[in-house]
Amino acid sequence: MDLYEYQARDLFEKYEVPVLAGIVADTPEEVRAAAEKIGGVVVVKAQVKTGGRGKAGGVKVAKTPDEAFEAAQAILGLDIKGHVVKRVMVAQGARIDKEYYFSVLLDRANRSYLSLCSVEGGMEIEELAVERPEALARIAVDPLEGIDKKKAVEIAEAAGFAPELVDKVSDVFVKLYAVYKGEDATLVEVNPLILSADGDIIALDGKVSLDENADFRHAGHALLEDKAAADPLEAKAKENDLNYVKLDGEVGVIGNGAGLVMSTLDVVAYAGENHGGVKPANFLDIGGGASAEVMAAGLDVILGDPQVKSVFVNVFGGITACDAVAKGIVGALAELGSSASKPLVVRLDGNKVEEGRAILRDANHPLVTLAETMDEGADKAAELANA
Repeated sequence: MDLYEYQARDLFEKYEVPVLAGIVADTPEEVRAAAEKIGGVVVVKAQVKTGGRGKAGGVKVAKTPDEAFEAAQAILGLDIKGHVVKRVMVAQGARIDKEYYFSVLLDRANRSYLSLCSVEGGMEIEELAVERPEALARIAVDPLEGIDKKKAVEIAEAAGFAPELVDKVSDVFVKLYAVYKGEDATLVEVNPLILSADGDIIALDGKVSLDENADFRHAGHALLEDKAAADPLEAKAKENDLNYVKLDGEVGVIGNGAGLVMSTLDVVAYAGENHGGVKPANFLDIGGGASAEVMAAGLDVILGDPQVKSVFVNVFGGITACDAVAKGIVGALAELGSSASKPLVVRLDGNKVEEGRAILRDANHPLVTLAETMDEGADKAAELANA
């Protein structure tokens, strides 16, 4: 779960990371009141879970409460990369001397943690990594040891901080890692981390992503979720304990097992090159069980996506045999009734595959097409989506 900036700021404050005052507001009137309370120069910042806010006009400096009111009128309701601004944060202004970048994240490729750090903050880190990779220090972090003072100093020195700043900035790195570990995060990022004109190191803008698999350890994390802003299809999938991620494509994908589903996405994308460039519409892993209820829930989510033109069900029978999967599909179609109106291509393999295919043939549902192989199924699903 990605947090809004104001939520990240509040977490930072909880772990004694140096931050500036910030007040959340939903109306221009509330923004004016917040600016009056903070006093002095403030920054009105759109609260959306995407980058590029400044370039889109979502961040404005206000010298008076009336200017803050006008800034809020301009920002609230603004569309930033498909995200409509419904809330802003009124943040205390800062006199910035220098801007830096720091993050700690989950390094999935190496099954470890990684810290990225640069004395050139403020810009998009992706651009810096491509244009000037030597300016971005990449330091591996052992999950068992984390970032203590010694490791933090190593990161600061590798990033090129001036010797007189290493001690001060490394203290902040240790506290930011405490946020990462204490909240079971997969990302804690500060851009920019600033050196103020007064010589203080301050986290000016934060981004935090939490590992939802650890929610059982954090009862308070449920309060951080913005259900109103959640994708309705992803929300429905979550209610049914389905592993679902919406993508920008036309072929719905259902499979059992994350590895199989990821492979299916690749095969569908490849097949789509021959059929008008259609792409996968989602990642949906129904896990080990494929009962009628689970299959119906999965199909209901996918068929609720107006972009979906066809569905590819790709299942390898293991603990749950193919005949049970086939019964699940037949039962799901019966349960969904007229709401199931898009063609399904089904490929079964593995335990009791012949029995499973026989069940689907006997059902003879007009929407279902059987495929012998994954390549054949992906190609047929792409063809139907393009048609």
